[in-house]
Amino acid sequence: MSQGQIPVTVIVVTKNEGQRIEACLRSVHDFDEILVVDSHSRDQTCEIARACGAEVISFSWDGQYPKKRQWCLDTLKLKHDWVFFLDADEIVTPELVEDIRHLFLNGEPDACGFFVTGRYCIGGQILRFGLPNKKIALLDRKRMAFPVVDDLDIPGMGEIEGHYQPVCLQADGQIGTLTSYLLHFALEDQRAWAFRHEKYAAWEVGMNKKGAWPKDPIAWRDAAKSFLRRSRFRAEILFLLGFFLKLGFLDGKNGQKLAIGKYKYYKYIQNIT
Repeated sequence: MSQGQIPVTVIVVTKNEGQRIEACLRSVHDFDEILVVDSHSRDQTCEIARACGAEVISFSWDGQYPKKRQWCLDTLKLKHDWVFFLDADEIVTPELVEDIRHLFLNGEPDACGFFVTGRYCIGGQILRFGLPNKKIALLDRKRMAFPVVDDLDIPGMGEIEGHYQPVCLQADGQIGTLTSYLLHFALEDQRAWAFRHEKYAAWEVGMNKKGAWPKDPIAWRDAAKSFLRRSRFRAEILFLLGFFLKLGFLDGKNGQKLAIGKYKYYKYIQNIT
């Protein structure tokens, strides 16, 4: 490990991300190991990743568990047990890099993993308000794992784990939250966003019908999600929460775009149920 490098392995899972992978990888150059785990991209994803100094590993899904992220944790010979998962449409801010660096100044953290906030970036504007994404993206692979759920016959997600969190393998495991954030560019391409979310919605409907959701590691989050999945007014509740109570309107037209996009997604789920 080079002096000053953060003792964490970054894993970026990709498929045809040639337009976005360079910016993502440039943002994590301070980490000691950077891997791109690619699902047979047909564009220049792998060539660009190698040019950025990342090691590229090919992934072929066999249709069973483990899915892609847990396969990385189980199979790859990583330099570090602490892993930072990123998507190619995410860019790590310098502030978040320093927050993670600080965690490891005196050895490994006590927590099993950490929630990381993703703030949407639309047209160059970082949305400061509304409902951001929060996910456990930084974790100790010895103490956390992605749960196996009954979704192999549900269309939509395929090789990648769905919209649920990894869980602690220890009963007393603690989850922390990092204060800085990463940038999420998922809404830059409206057509691609809509296409992805049609697949996500089909998967979520199947999960709801089966009651296959794993518990969220944070009790209040689990209770809130369970309530909202059962509610006829999920779309309306989340729109009011994000756009008004969380002040999404202060982000102007782009804040409105995000709130309406999420509203349409949850209404679509309701309509195909």
